[in-house]
Amino acid sequence: MSQFQSHHASHDREIESLDEFDRVVSQPGSLAHHRVQAVDLTGRTDALLAADPAGAVFLGCPMAPEAAARVRAAGALVFPPIPGLPFDPYRGRVYSPDELYARLDEGYEATPDALAYDWFQQTKADGDVFASMLRAVHDDAVSDALDELVAGSRVVGVMGGHAMARGTREYAGAARLGRELARAGLTVATGGGPGAMEAANLGAYAAPFDDGMLDDALMLLAKVPSFTQSIADWARSAFEVRARWPRGGASIGIPTWFYGHEPPNAFAAHIAKYFANATREDGLLARSTAGVVFLPGAAGTLQEIFDNATPNYYESRGEPTPMVLVDREHWTRTLPAWPLLQSLAKGRTMESRIALVDRIDEAPEALKRVGG
Repeated sequence: MSQFQSHHASHDREIESLDEFDRVVSQPGSLAHHRVQAVDLTGRTDALLAADPAGAVFLGCPMAPEAAARVRAAGALVFPPIPGLPFDPYRGRVYSPDELYARLDEGYEATPDALAYDWFQQTKADGDVFASMLRAVHDDAVSDALDELVAGSRVVGVMGGHAMARGTREYAGAARLGRELARAGLTVATGGGPGAMEAANLGAYAAPFDDGMLDDALMLLAKVPSFTQSIADWARSAFEVRARWPRGGASIGIPTWFYGHEPPNAFAAHIAKYFANATREDGLLARSTAGVVFLPGAAGTLQEIFDNATPNYYESRGEPTPMVLVDREHWTRTLPAWPLLQSLAKGRTMESRIALVDRIDEAPEALKRVGG
């Protein structure tokens, strides 16, 4: 059977850890047609020599030369690790804040997040087709991991601009919104960056604690209002909050290296970071199956509104999902997206799934009201 012939090689045939590998090889049967992603198999030579790997695919798995030769000869495909990269293109998991901000004590420039952005900038300028392929493989692996993460969850997106500063009334409101949505049993997903995105992820992080925790955290974060002066100081203050209140609530951030000036925030437990912004935008909105709340923003948030409106208009993803725009003045006068959205929705199913509210604290109720 070919590696690409249908054999139900879905997520149940993916191996993404040594524990999973050991379970598979200990059972009667074989590794046949499994996909092994970014697992260090240098200590599993005997198992690889004994297993039947016909049709298996090994993606970026270090292994002894004799093991690699044997599984290739037995019908497996082996994509070896790529040396010198600041990221793993075959990764089987989304990122964590600790992973992206490792070595932050040496400055932001030393972190894997900054090194990946530097690599992206250099290879994008070079126009290297091999680098383009690696970026595409990485982003597809991240999408696969994100799908596994959100399976069965009710995900609500919170969109908004990166310029919203800590210490402002708007930032506190976005944080309380994230907390209320998380307490309602929803999985909060944002663009994963600073500003309104960080605030919503912070709110979800604060959900398990008493209400005073968020007030105290907001005061601590206000000492470093923005990332623009020092990304390192901005990120460290978030890690200080996490250290003071460990084991907060989980949420998702979906940022991109395309916007290098927007570092990922540390309050999203799960970070699906992409190189391609178009893939990131579509993936974030498509996975927000419980609806999207749009806080005031600029061009990026405006784009997200109509990126979300298009599949709702055509019902290309099924029933339209709720869309709630927050701040009437902003969305009717400053950037008048609401009148256009209303005109677009008129007479269609999505007309009953859109809402405009004045204040952030009205958004959760509006989301329920237009949820169908």
